[in-house]
Amino acid sequence: MAAGASGDAIDVGEAVTVHFIGAGPGAADLITVRGRDLLGRCPVCLYAGSIVPKELLAHCPPGARLVDTAPMSLDEIEAEYVAAHAAGRDVARLHSGDLSVFSAVAEQMRRLDRRGIPYTLTPGVPSFAAAAALLGRELTVPEVAQSVVLTRVSGRASQMPARETLAAFAATGATLVLHLAIHAIDKIVPEMIPFYGADCPVAVVARASWPDQLILCGTLADIASKIAAEPIERTAIILVGRALAAEDFRESALYDPDYRRRFRGGAS
Repeated sequence: MAAGASGDAIDVGEAVTVHFIGAGPGAADLITVRGRDLLGRCPVCLYAGSIVPKELLAHCPPGARLVDTAPMSLDEIEAEYVAAHAAGRDVARLHSGDLSVFSAVAEQMRRLDRRGIPYTLTPGVPSFAAAAALLGRELTVPEVAQSVVLTRVSGRASQMPARETLAAFAATGATLVLHLAIHAIDKIVPEMIPFYGADCPVAVVARASWPDQLILCGTLADIASKIAAEPIERTAIILVGRALAAEDFRESALYDPDYRRRFRGGAS
């Protein structure tokens, strides 16, 4: 279900024009079954060619119009939606990762709303989840970190809101996941150390789940030098927090024999 032009819920099964689909972090088999099936029935597919695997396009129907949006402006993308809608052709719009964060989907939905063009949203596997899987880590650990902050730093595309500072987030001790921030590692490290300590674990994961994925692990004290020795693209994410190396932590009460819950009785 998703909001359409009227704001009402739309069933994915309806004949709508634009299906926004989270393509996942990179590996072609990490798309959802729903996303794959939508690709298979849409005669037009717009995809972010620079960060979406071409293998996913094999799910598109024969003869589908395939449009790489990497070199396109928002106006040009909108024109594709308008043309497809006028022709009565459904569109699969492939975005990397998940649609809910840093996807630039909101501005496209706003334009579709203005034109009365319906749409749906199908979530995808986010890059931070793929990174955590590669690291073999849970980002929330009992009594170590129970929150995950997904954030970024100011860049050319947009500035950060004044109150959303790295220092404010770091002060909580939560696990931080920084997107689009690898170029600012020399600025990030000194902001983090006063809150986490120089020995705090850090992991940098580039192109998680792609064949050329790269993982660098270190601490706030040495991660900048490791990145300098192994240059990484901007698509990498940076993970910071004690949960990344937690070993001696209290087990969750969830599976404790004395923990009472709906599906399992506990001790009297």
